[in-house]
Amino acid sequence: MARRQFPADFLWGVAAASYQVEGAAREDGRGESIWDTFSRKPGAVLHGHTGDVSVDQYHRYEEDAGLMKDLGVGSYRFSLAWPRLQPGGSGSFNSRGFDYYKRLCDSLHQRGISAAATLYHWDLPQPLEDAGGWPHRDTAYRFAEYAEACFTELGNHVDLWITLNEPWCSAVLGYHEGVHAPGRRDLSAAWAASHHLLLGHGLALQAYREQDGRSEQPIGITLNIDTPRPATQDPRDVLAADRAMDLRTRMYFDPLFGRGYPERHFEAYPGETRPEVRAGDLEIIAGKIDFLGLNYYFEPVMAFDPDHPEGFRVAPDYHETTAMGWPVTPRGLYRQLTWVARETRGQCPLYITENGCAMEDSLSDDGLRCRDPKRIQYLRDHFSAALDAIEEGVDLRGYFVWSLIDNFEWALGYTKRFGIIYADYINQRRVPKDSFYYLREVISQSEDF
Repeated sequence: MARRQFPADFLWGVAAASYQVEGAAREDGRGESIWDTFSRKPGAVLHGHTGDVSVDQYHRYEEDAGLMKDLGVGSYRFSLAWPRLQPGGSGSFNSRGFDYYKRLCDSLHQRGISAAATLYHWDLPQPLEDAGGWPHRDTAYRFAEYAEACFTELGNHVDLWITLNEPWCSAVLGYHEGVHAPGRRDLSAAWAASHHLLLGHGLALQAYREQDGRSEQPIGITLNIDTPRPATQDPRDVLAADRAMDLRTRMYFDPLFGRGYPERHFEAYPGETRPEVRAGDLEIIAGKIDFLGLNYYFEPVMAFDPDHPEGFRVAPDYHETTAMGWPVTPRGLYRQLTWVARETRGQCPLYITENGCAMEDSLSDDGLRCRDPKRIQYLRDHFSAALDAIEEGVDLRGYFVWSLIDNFEWALGYTKRFGIIYADYINQRRVPKDSFYYLREVISQSEDF
């Protein structure tokens, strides 16, 4: 029986984000972000945790790069902290911030690891939020100026660019549900934020394409779309699953591929204000991307609900759950990859830019080992599902495991551990978990599927 293996040129990576791992919140000219502000609001983040120190990657990047080399990954996906590079969100830039990311990229390159940089992973400079934040159209233009400076300063250091990470989270969790920074609760504002995030993405793409000799590396965007399954084949449940895709999927996926916004989503809330879409906006948003990044964690189940404005509700799921309470649904990854491939007619290369799970991890009594068999099984099953999609012709180019190391998990603080490296938050000691060694064998093709 032939061994099932990923393609020889498949890109394996690990991922993290600036506010979650860097620390050094007030060093070397870094300004305040909306997460600095939000995490200090009483009750906003569990136990009052903040990202002030986190796992201190700002000072320990060499150690972490060494661990990545031992792991054997080909790429590290990190994010650039906008307030570290442009503290005011507009105006002057901070050279010490750019110097840090140059050092980080150089450290990766010295170890044969490529640098995949995300321009925005939720840490908006606080002055921009004070001026209106993402619901304010001007923020899209400020983002494009920031992106252009990053392309200029870091173009010779970064190997793959991602404009935005999960704009749904920025818009909906931040401006509608209020559980992420900046903590606002206004659906109309969330719609406006969604449009301006995508407009900022499109304007950044334009800036990248217009550069002289600096646009050789691929550039794309990362979405966390939902492709839910219906609870039953009752036509009402099937329609509910389809309607549930409007806010989290079609509001972001469709404009990127020239299809505009899902009108029926807006129509379900007649008392809200639709985003202002000006002439030319949709053409800017639909600029050609070199790849689409997908962050996948689970596949929800939807059922009909006559009391919901859009006619759906989340239905019970029988699968085992992670420490986040999310069901473990690896076949959902296969279904999502094949759905995206069909929707894009196979014309857009794909990367899994995040996949992983939080589990109840703890160190052995001697402090030298962290056994996490459930995470290993989670990864094995999701890798197998991705390989099934590849074997069916899906153009999946790479897979970034979330996350490199335990870190600040947003509103849940330090209570959830996603890392394949255990972080001791008291002394900053790093301990590779068993899943680290499992992934190493996968990357070296010592593991079969």
